[in-house]
Amino acid sequence: MSDKAPESSGKTPYTYEAAGVSIAAGNALVKAIGPLARSTARPGADAELGGFGAFFDPRAAGYRDPLLVAANDGVGTKVKLAIDHDRHDRIGIDLVAMCVNDLIVQGAEPLFFLDYFATGKLEPGIAERVVAGIAEGCRIAGCALIGGETAEMPGMYAPGDYDLAGFCVGAVERGEQLTGDRVTAGDVLIGLASSGVHSNGYSLVRRLAADKGWKMDRPALFDADRVLVDHLIEPTRIYVKSLLPQVRAGRIHALAHITGGGLLENVPRVLPEGLHAMIDADAWEQPRLMAFLQAQGGIEPAEMARTFNCGIGMILAVGHDDVHGVVEELEAAGETVLRVGEIVPGPRGCTVSGSAGTWSAREPWEASHVG
Repeated sequence: MSDKAPESSGKTPYTYEAAGVSIAAGNALVKAIGPLARSTARPGADAELGGFGAFFDPRAAGYRDPLLVAANDGVGTKVKLAIDHDRHDRIGIDLVAMCVNDLIVQGAEPLFFLDYFATGKLEPGIAERVVAGIAEGCRIAGCALIGGETAEMPGMYAPGDYDLAGFCVGAVERGEQLTGDRVTAGDVLIGLASSGVHSNGYSLVRRLAADKGWKMDRPALFDADRVLVDHLIEPTRIYVKSLLPQVRAGRIHALAHITGGGLLENVPRVLPEGLHAMIDADAWEQPRLMAFLQAQGGIEPAEMARTFNCGIGMILAVGHDDVHGVVEELEAAGETVLRVGEIVPGPRGCTVSGSAGTWSAREPWEASHVG
């Protein structure tokens, strides 16, 4: 057996970068987003990046006996809209919003957030813009961006494409969590206005855009002062800071975040057996963007109610005696507040109804979901 070193074949040695993964680009991104993460620091977390994991101290955040609540979500095909129209700066707000709004409906304060950014080839300028939006969302929600993962995976994504996922953990003092068990017949349903389509229904929106040939970079038909794509990319509203004081004061019996499934399918998720939500679509004016989508697609009112938020991003169930105070304080916090219905005895579910003319209906209508 020879101990002679093998001769060089003359071929170029393999490297990770030659395979399509740039360690240098990843390191540059981490360095660039460090200040963004630090800007989200809060009691309990220093929001420093770079370790194998991140610590959070619930006691430093003011909790005595907390229950932890976790949520994860994505942005769906709204990401593709951001990619196609160079609107990367605020899509991260949507990512945070979809997670933190799911926590507040359980009575939990969002504490810390981690993101997952995956792409075929890392473009640090674009990734930094996305993470800047995530950091902004964290600041709005009051949670710390304490870590994440940037995955560069050649061959997995088309050039320029990326995907996002978010993970958030919150806390609520034991016994103060919202489970829906306090909801009773006679409770009033209060809606908080949405900021647009939020982050659900974009597969239908993009299909309409392609089939109808929408000019995304031109003023919207319903708003001459703003281009259509900016209406469609408007970030999901984050309701945490306005709702948290009401939750902690015990004034809210239940909260429903209106996401995929629309009004019809999300409200029943927070109701106990034997109670039914009756929502009156006549109670608020259909947003112009929703009317545009409905008209462009010839969408029936029932389909609108199970696909889009229809202008309502969050539904609250509140006892009759607390309605005035809750409405007053939420309006003072900057929310547009609408009284949209009530809780009645019946099978657990939701019914949305409207008069002729409401949501372009030719005659009175109703749509129901039970379960």
